[in-house]
This record gives sequence, C-alpha cells and structure tokens, in this order.
Amino acid sequence: MHATSLPALLAARASEHPVLLTGGAVVTMDPAVPDLDRGDVLLVGSRIVAVGADLLSDPEHGTLAAAALTVDTRGCIVSPGFVDSHRHAWETQLRRSIPDVTDLGEYVMSTLAGIAPSYTPHDMYVGTRLAALTALDAGITTMLDFSHNSRTAAHSDAAVAALVDTGIRGVHASMAPHFGQWDHQWPADLARLMSSSPGNDLVTFRLAALSTDEIAGPAIAYGPELAAVARDLGVWTSIDAVFGSSSSEAILRWAEQGILDPTLTLIHATGLTNDAWSAMGAAGVTVSLAPTSDAQIGLESAIPAVDEALAVGIRPGLSIDVEVALASDMFTQMRALHAIQRMRATNAAYRGADAAPRISTRDVLDFATLQGAKANALGDVTGSLTPGKQADLLIVRADDVNNMPLNDAVGTLVLGADARNIDTVLVAGTPRKWAGRLVGEDLDALRDDVIRSRDDITRRVAAL
Repeated sequence: MHATSLPALLAARASEHPVLLTGGAVVTMDPAVPDLDRGDVLLVGSRIVAVGADLLSDPEHGTLAAAALTVDTRGCIVSPGFVDSHRHAWETQLRRSIPDVTDLGEYVMSTLAGIAPSYTPHDMYVGTRLAALTALDAGITTMLDFSHNSRTAAHSDAAVAALVDTGIRGVHASMAPHFGQWDHQWPADLARLMSSSPGNDLVTFRLAALSTDEIAGPAIAYGPELAAVARDLGVWTSIDAVFGSSSSEAILRWAEQGILDPTLTLIHATGLTNDAWSAMGAAGVTVSLAPTSDAQIGLESAIPAVDEALAVGIRPGLSIDVEVALASDMFTQMRALHAIQRMRATNAAYRGADAAPRISTRDVLDFATLQGAKANALGDVTGSLTPGKQADLLIVRADDVNNMPLNDAVGTLVLGADARNIDTVLVAGTPRKWAGRLVGEDLDALRDDVIRSRDDITRRVAAL
C-alpha cells in the first residue's frame, strides 16, 4: 500500500497538484468507463481527471500523470464512495438502544415521542457529527441527513454545522418534529438555512416530509403546499414512511395533482399497490430502500421493494435509516438486500411461481453508489469514478486476511470487505480517512462528547 505521506497528499490537494492513484484494481460504476484489474485514477484538486490502464503512457494525460504525486494502490481496490440516501443522524447517541424493536410504533413512541423533545441544539450537533464521522469511517462519502427534529432554527443550524465540520458531502433534508413543542419555523426556515449556508459547497439542502398524516398530522405530510415550497426554493423533497395502502392512495393523488415528479425521493416504498408503482415509474421518481429497516423493524410487508422498483424502471438507492435499532454501514445494507432478493427469487422458482431475476453484486453496488447519488440529486457530482466528477472515492485493502486473494473486485466490495479494510476515504479529493484512521479527529474527545450528550438527554427524559 502507499508510501505517500498524509502531509504530502494534503499539500497536493491544497495546491491542486495532480495526484495519481496507481497499481490497484479500479471499479468505476460508470458503464462508459471500464473497470480495470490494474489501473490508474488521476486527480486534480477536487476532481477526477482521468481513469485508465496506464495513464503515464496516455497521450492526453501522460505529462500530467508524470508530474503527479503518486499513491501506490497495489493490493487495493479503488472505488466510488458509498452514498447514503436517508439517515436520521440526530439520533446517533441512542445507538442500539432498542436493538430488538418490535415494530414502527415502538420506535415512534419511544424515540420520536419520548426522547426527541428533550434534544437541545448541542445534542443535534453531537448526534449528527457522530453519524457523519461513522459514515466516513465506513466509506460513505455522501450522507442525506433526514433531520426530522428541527424544533428551532438553532437545532437546524447545529445539524448543518455538524455536516460542515466533518467534511462529508452532506444533504440536509429539513423537517419539523413529529411530536412536542417547536417554534413552527419550518418549512419557511429552509430558505434561511440555504441563504445563510457557510459557503461550503459540500452541503446541499432539500425539503423532508412524510407521505401521509397518519403518524404526526397534516403539517408534515407531503401535498400541494409543501410541493409549492420545494418548487419555490428549487429543491428536491425526500418523503419518508412511504408504505401501505394509504401511501399508495397518496401517490396516486399526487399524480392527479401534478406533484409526483422526478424531484421526489420516496423512502421505503414497502407494501405499495401496482398502480402506485406504475405511477412512480411513469413520473420518474427516485426511491431510497432501507433493507435492514424494512426487514428488521417490519415496515408493512417487511420486504425491501427492489423487485417492484426494478419492474417499473426505477433503480433504487440504499440507506441506513435509524441507528437506534440498525447497523451503521453500507456493507450491511448491500448484503442484506442481495440475500433477501435472491432468497425470494429462488424460493419463488422452487415453488413454481413466477420469479424476478436475481440481482447481482454489481446491482447492489450500483444502488449503494451511483443510484444513491441520483436519489440525492447529485448524480452528476458523485457516485462513480467518472472523469469530471468529484473525487469522492475509497481505497480498500484487498490483501487483508478477510479479502485475500483478490479474485473479483465487485464481489469483494459487496461480500468480503468491511470498514476495517477501508484504508483511505477522499471527499472532493480531501482525505477524510488515511491509513485506516479518520483524519484530524480526536476520538477520545468525541467519545466524551457523545457520552455526555447521551447522559444529559437521559436525565432530561427521566425528569419529565
């Protein structure tokens, strides 16, 4: 693995001196840019400039490659960073507090009704920061934070600041809380957030809503009023809790109202009717699946709706959802979806029923990278190793004990690797993880902040 020093790489990034990642396997996730068993990726500043088998000999890029700082990636896989299209990051101090949650109702009442009202802006910051750093450590370079505890403007500011401070490519999706007192500054406050953003081009914004009024009333349910807000702001909308007959009816209603369109990302999408899926496919919406959430918490049918999405031409993104009960990483999501879908397809064939085609490891890696980027309205920015896109990428050790020997790079990323194998994470060309460690982070101080915040929240809840 590379002998290049972190200070040298940081200096090259700061001066936009070219950087050449050379010698490793390259998985691009761009159908127009072939994977390579051994190849090069050339970076300048925040961008990917070229991908090729031997860029030093390339007539167009050879001079630039020869002048570049070289990072030796032999024994590794260079791939796009993972993209999380839906995570409630503020909850992270409560990790695995309800590991055997029985159903959605238990989560809603324990976390959203019982604990969320006791969060301060500082707690929002700590939870969101922990989620973002955990994402980076596990190779997730882009995270959509479905921030549904925006009780005050200060709560939202804290969540955004946490994304900025970690250096992740973040999407702040703002929504009012389900229960408890709040300032009723949402959704109008989203305009202020966008205009007062600290000038960090890694953080973008969107509206967040629920599909129906069943859980928390009509104020946060998507409809013509919220669609107008999103349209006026020029942002996309993430819609959570999309499942069952009531959401199916809502989707058909949105289609009739002309507000079902490609600017919507529908989350979960379990137990929907065929008519709803047909409308979604015709409208060109994106979908975010949360495989472990659907199956483990038991959302509607509890079956991740990958077959339904693919049947209408939607290639879904993947997401983590709630860490109070679920794993934090994209490897788990890919493996869960891969196993569940193939189990269903094989079982259907075994029973003599019609079976959907079995998805491949490349399919789920596509969902976890490029399709997630598209769901986050960032498909032209990240999600693949495409020249011109941002240098959001991973260097994954393929010669570690759990991966050696490297026989298939995509199969290794999906079925073999985990966070311990991620040597390097770059976001916009800047190293956020290097030599297996997060860059510039004091984990002891982070641990103290997280535990203090959790304990303060617990005391406030107990005093109610």
